[in-house]
Amino acid sequence: MHLIRNTFRYAARQYWDEMSRDLRPVYTAPSEAAAKERFVDFSTKWGRQYPAITRLWENAWSEFVPFLDYDVEIRRVICSTNAIESVNARYRRAVRARGHFPTEQAALKCLYLATRALDPTGKGRARWATR
Repeated sequence: MHLIRNTFRYAARQYWDEMSRDLRPVYTAPSEAAAKERFVDFSTKWGRQYPAITRLWENAWSEFVPFLDYDVEIRRVICSTNAIESVNARYRRAVRARGHFPTEQAALKCLYLATRALDPTGKGRARWATR
């Protein structure tokens, strides 16, 4: 997510829509080889105008490749930092309210209950998975 966000930092605002359409096949590719091939297409189109973007992706390629090993659903959760930050905020609030824990099992139970409280009825699980 940060790599994509930093990509647009180097480009002019007027090209963001077109650039995002050209960049989407790179990070949604099913394998590393397909992503590399699509990145070559992207860099041939945009590399001359924005060489810093091409260098950014080439320098971060080794950190980007493990992302392609995950399933599509997990990639969606990783890219949507709002859901992750929401869960982390709930965890911090639950831990701060209790102060300290006598055992590690007590701390894990607190985090488990905070996670279950996100959807107490259990009816919105499909909605929660997509968020």
